[in-house]
Amino acid sequence: MPAVAERWEPRDKRKFFTYLLVELVIMAGTVMLAYYFEYTDTFNVHVQGFFCYDNAYAKPYLGPEESSAIPPALLYALVAGVPTLVIMISETVLFLIQYSSKELDSQEKTMLTGDCCYLNPLVRRTFRFLGVYTFGLFTVDIFVNAGQVVTGNLSPHFLTVCKPNFTALGCQHALRYISHQEACTGNQEDILRARKTFPSKEAALSVYAALYLASYITCTVKAKGTRLAKPVLSLGLMCLAFLTGLNRVAEYRNHWSDVIAGFVIGVAIATFLVVCVVHNFKGKLLLSEDPPQDNMPNAPMMNMSRVESPLEKYIASQNHITFAEVT
Repeated sequence: MPAVAERWEPRDKRKFFTYLLVELVIMAGTVMLAYYFEYTDTFNVHVQGFFCYDNAYAKPYLGPEESSAIPPALLYALVAGVPTLVIMISETVLFLIQYSSKELDSQEKTMLTGDCCYLNPLVRRTFRFLGVYTFGLFTVDIFVNAGQVVTGNLSPHFLTVCKPNFTALGCQHALRYISHQEACTGNQEDILRARKTFPSKEAALSVYAALYLASYITCTVKAKGTRLAKPVLSLGLMCLAFLTGLNRVAEYRNHWSDVIAGFVIGVAIATFLVVCVVHNFKGKLLLSEDPPQDNMPNAPMMNMSRVESPLEKYIASQNHITFAEVT
């Protein structure tokens, strides 16, 4: 049978473009807010005080973030690149497998078209899943930065980079509390970074990416022989995220509370997006095979009910009376 095309009405087009515009505005606002948190001093970090000779903040400083075993550049590249590649490749493979398994020449398809474009289901699903994932990345970044700015928690190596003059500060007793920012004499950039540790951004981003990708693999891949492969791969991703948090603690860059808070934020946002936004990655790989009834002019009308007019009812009643008189 020939393909049946469904045209959008002008009102449907307006709704579609309005929805698309709203989504783009929300995405742009999220990106801009993350940018202001990350690269500007629009939001001042809370200056938290400390006690003299506090061992909780006197751990050694192992160098800048770039010298870490998991540097931020590598982490951000993996968090952004791996899920993108996995989702794009998986969607393409799944679409081609289902597409080739269907006898498209003998089946009737419904194509959703407009006056200007054709929405391919492969493109629609891929952009939907990746768009939600990208939105979640920026959301995690905003939550983490907001927590760091509001709390201003000190890192385990804060006193090492702060380099306070304990004699000038009158720290004859360890219980003396120092609350003014001028107490530090070290590098200001290192000090500012040491005040932004709660929650851990690396822990939040890594567990968010791992959980989102693990959920995608579990819900989408239905091939035979993957009963054990999917759990192993998903648990492996979660293990890598857990090791990222352990590395932050082992290098004295975050406290355990920072890492746990980051894990909670990442898990919460990933769970919300997977369950409530993409609905466990449900969606059609191919186009709908049930054509709309309104667009089938040659369809049989045997099942359509017929409504009689008042004139027809009157004529029928007269014929019935005449037939009765003759009888």
